[in-house]
Amino acid sequence: MESEFEKILEKVFHLYRKYGVKSITMDDVARELGISKKTLYQYVEDKAQLVDKVVDFEIRRRESCHMMDTGNVENAIDELFAVNKSINRMLKEHNPSMEYDLKKYYPDSYMKIQKKRHDGMYYSILQNLIKGKTEGYYRSDVNEKIIAKLYLSRVEGIIENDFFTVEEFTSPAVIREILTYHIRGIANEKGIKYFENNIKKFNYIENE
Repeated sequence: MESEFEKILEKVFHLYRKYGVKSITMDDVARELGISKKTLYQYVEDKAQLVDKVVDFEIRRRESCHMMDTGNVENAIDELFAVNKSINRMLKEHNPSMEYDLKKYYPDSYMKIQKKRHDGMYYSILQNLIKGKTEGYYRSDVNEKIIAKLYLSRVEGIIENDFFTVEEFTSPAVIREILTYHIRGIANEKGIKYFENNIKKFNYIENE
């Protein structure tokens, strides 16, 4: 039953991402899934609980994708590209209308996913900076907490800004410039040399 509910949550998530949360009723969900409302209410008590379960599902999905991206890397610089791959995917999937509906109509669920997103990005970058310093690729005087917060604020700023569209920000050219800018700011001579010698291995960014 648990796996069946996961499939339901995945389908509902795609509905919410495509049409927003407010406009999708429980009747719409049942019809799109090809099940009765009675069956749907065996899993959740009401729409608010369904929305919260979908948010939990999305949090688990993001964490799983992030672990797959970063699970097999050689060093901190390789890991940084993997982290950016996860963030890039998140930005491409970002739906302003879904986020607006969550914030306005389901604030508890909104705060939950926002906190997970903030904490996840901050922790990933913080650990990467610590790892890079330990491995000798990043400057020993880097203040990892400040840099991690700056990195997080930049990503959050992109989501809410009017200067870049999502398509522009997730384009290969912009990603390459941002990574180059970031790595040159934190890496020592060894790290910069590794980055320059291995930049071609990160062509997955341009092929996605």
